[in-house]
Amino acid sequence: MSTYHAIVWLDRSEAHVIMFDREHVESERIKSRSTHKGPGGRGDIVNESHVAKNIDDNYYHSIAEALKGVHEILVTGPAQAKDEFKAHCAHHDKAIDKAIVDVISSDHPSDAQLVAMAKKYFLKHDKMNGQA
Repeated sequence: MSTYHAIVWLDRSEAHVIMFDREHVESERIKSRSTHKGPGGRGDIVNESHVAKNIDDNYYHSIAEALKGVHEILVTGPAQAKDEFKAHCAHHDKAIDKAIVDVISSDHPSDAQLVAMAKKYFLKHDKMNGQA
């Protein structure tokens, strides 16, 4: 499905990719194959020196592949994975990097809450850019 907008919620173990337009919503979950977890079994890593060697490039590339054809992407999540994904795209997936309009923090919303957040965000974003 090629849509204009998408929201991606991710941490280091799973991504929720949700593409939508006015009439359709399509979602996909992508799991990381990385076995490294941060403290307490979570997917975030506190020690910055370990971050570079624990980034799962295949995971981030799979997310980028799922977003091919989307014009505007909002990236969100609770920890560093969202920023690592943005940095991955800046180096390896330039078209996706160009489509990312913002990276914001969020907890663990449901997919319905993500869609509502994205619609509200893009309505405001498009009005600010004279596209509404």
